[in-house]
Amino acid sequence: MTLAGTVTLPDAPPDERGRYPATLLLPSWLPRDREGAWDRTGHPAWFAAARDGAGLLGRLAEALAERGIASLRCDPRGCGASEGEWERTSLFTRIDDARDMLAAMRSDAALDLRRSAIVGHGEGATLAMSVAIGDPAISALTLIGPAARSWRDVLRRGVAARDRHAEERQHPLVAVLDWRSEEMIERAERREQDIDLRLPDGTLTMDLAWVEQAIHTPPLALATMLHRSVALVHGASDAWSHPDESLLLVEALRGGGNRPSRRLIAGADHDLAQAGDDLIGEIAADLAARITPVELPPVLVAIEEMGDDLR
Repeated sequence: MTLAGTVTLPDAPPDERGRYPATLLLPSWLPRDREGAWDRTGHPAWFAAARDGAGLLGRLAEALAERGIASLRCDPRGCGASEGEWERTSLFTRIDDARDMLAAMRSDAALDLRRSAIVGHGEGATLAMSVAIGDPAISALTLIGPAARSWRDVLRRGVAARDRHAEERQHPLVAVLDWRSEEMIERAERREQDIDLRLPDGTLTMDLAWVEQAIHTPPLALATMLHRSVALVHGASDAWSHPDESLLLVEALRGGGNRPSRRLIAGADHDLAQAGDDLIGEIAADLAARITPVELPPVLVAIEEMGDDLR
């Protein structure tokens, strides 16, 4: 399975060892491209026409590069130029893919294994926490529009929010998922294999393993095991994950001995599309300031030494 992605390097020179601090950028749920925007390349009939403006991950990559931080962002399975099928990919497979992306970063001799971070958006926040819990080389995380409770509860609240603010329903995939949401939950809890969804370009058969896994993997439980520098950012008008979700995560992180920060952005949606470049730059600068060198486990020391030998 091949995932296509982009490494963005700063224009500024690297450190004395020839390496840049590096960040992995993980997108939110539903088919998206490496920029963090809806995947209109692989699934043009699933989404309405694009609005002006770059995707959140693309904006963050540029802002990080301006502050001396390299980054990797990839098209998820079945999206953009990546192989696979988005609708057949489980949550646990997405977590494994995120780990593989980190491994790819660590094979690049231009990137510093001792100074690395993850930005997770929406579902990507859950992936970021899952990966960072078992990876001592990750020093900092930024979680944007994260969920805290079970996906079942987050979905139900999101459907209600989109009932009041129907702009997201312009996308055929979003409309059908919201309409069939309760059926998806019930089938997943009965451990049925899949569900057929009617879309403009035909019938989509979606594997329900992702739904079942997300229901039983609440990010709140992950937060209690996470001991890292964590910043949470939430759009006040997020119709996918209510801003209260990040408040719950803050409480869980503090209970685990962390000192998280939280920033609420007035008027911004799930993708922070309304946030100006200055604000995106502030988010990037905050992460850059929290990426600190860490001691590496022996296997990563060996990889680091191999990279030095190849220079």
